Amino acid sequence: MTIQSERQAIISEAASWVGTPYHHAGRVKGAGVDCLTLLACVFENAGMIPPVDIPHYPPDWHMHRSQELYLGGLLEYCAEVEGPPEPADIALWKFGRCYSHGAIVIAWPLILHAYIGHVVGQENVTEARYLSYVGEPVEGCGNPRPLKIFRLKRWM
Repeated sequence: MTIQSERQAIISEAASWVGTPYHHAGRVKGAGVDCLTLLACVFENAGMIPPVDIPHYPPDWHMHRSQELYLGGLLEYCAEVEGPPEPADIALWKFGRCYSHGAIVIAWPLILHAYIGHVVGQENVTEARYLSYVGEPVEGCGNPRPLKIFRLKRWM
């Protein structure tokens, strides 16, 4: 399989989750998933990584702890990259005290993700204020929300 075909397999698998309701720690297509379990399920089902054992985590862990649990787990399979994201890369935003919200890049700035109160779906990062900015608006824009981009190590 080429890298391009692997990327396409991830995008296709991710698209099959569209419409799945948000459910903390869920891992059932069509029934419930969160942003972390969505990434794990998509990359597992596409055959890119082995099954991931995700330890229990409270829904608000990122608001009360500074330990980079999500980032630490992601770094087992991925490496941070500079430059524009490519399809099937992972975008990881800082919410609360640490990096805690992930999404799959479809075609930047389009992503596919699970977000509390919503079903899994595509979103344009440049139009989603809550992804791009944090806090009160400053000069009409707000403060940029920290964002990192990751790519599977096997593609590096």
